[in-house]
Amino acid sequence: MPLSETARSRLADILEREPTKNSELQAAWDMDSGSEVHQYLESELKPYYYRDDNSLIRVTPEGEAVLSGETGDGPAVAFAGIEEAVFGAVPGPEERSASVVAILHEVRDQGAPDAGVEAVRAALRTLTQKDVLERIDRTVPTYRLAVPRSDVTVLETE
Repeated sequence: MPLSETARSRLADILEREPTKNSELQAAWDMDSGSEVHQYLESELKPYYYRDDNSLIRVTPEGEAVLSGETGDGPAVAFAGIEEAVFGAVPGPEERSASVVAILHEVRDQGAPDAGVEAVRAALRTLTQKDVLERIDRTVPTYRLAVPRSDVTVLETE
């Protein structure tokens, strides 16, 4: 989803100040409280920021790609751990969504025989937060791509 001009400006502000705190952003953005900053981050910038081990706010690789214009029309994703295998195993946006167990078996069939169910669940949650998957609740939670694979820009990770 494209960012508004305000959201893009605030994301650039985070990048310029990082690592930063709610209180610094509160002052810079003229907000009433750190809670208001947190709510804004969660509602407008969730896929583009994270908190490091010291709870300081930083921009994700996806956020950096958005600011640099690398993303084209679709979302940009930097994969960590098993996420790339999960992304490849999830049904496309026009296909019937698949359960965690079905995706786990597909990941194992595609070359990750030691993949665990918790790692797959975590990857599914992360990719859903990054707006490349959608969760569909049937009898059990199921997942499929939110956009065609070809629309996703895969970012190189260090």
